[in-house]
Amino acid sequence: MRRDEGVWSIPKGEYENEDPFSAAKREFKEETGFDLPQGEFLKLAPIVQRGGKEICAWAVEGDADPEKLKSNPVRIWGKEFSEVDRGGWFGLEKARKKINSAQVAFIEELLVSLK
Repeated sequence: MRRDEGVWSIPKGEYENEDPFSAAKREFKEETGFDLPQGEFLKLAPIVQRGGKEICAWAVEGDADPEKLKSNPVRIWGKEFSEVDRGGWFGLEKARKKINSAQVAFIEELLVSLK
């Protein structure tokens, strides 16, 4: 809660016996509570975060009210927490500062593809 820049992230998670696109759709629902919008999904180039974790992502046009975000619960140290504490919409400059630095590449690629 104290740090806000560079710590925001897209919905993501682990997968083993599942293709990455199916895992991404499942994680989106679990972490936000929102149904995926209908539309054409754009596969973005995978990135590798500082810790070595590869992240695959897709983009689709949609809208969701961050105030209605409802994340699934996780249990840590015997206590239950929401996996995601909040969501938000930001302008480009603010989004680039808030998102995990490796994930900025997703924003940049999406901007190029929208031109």
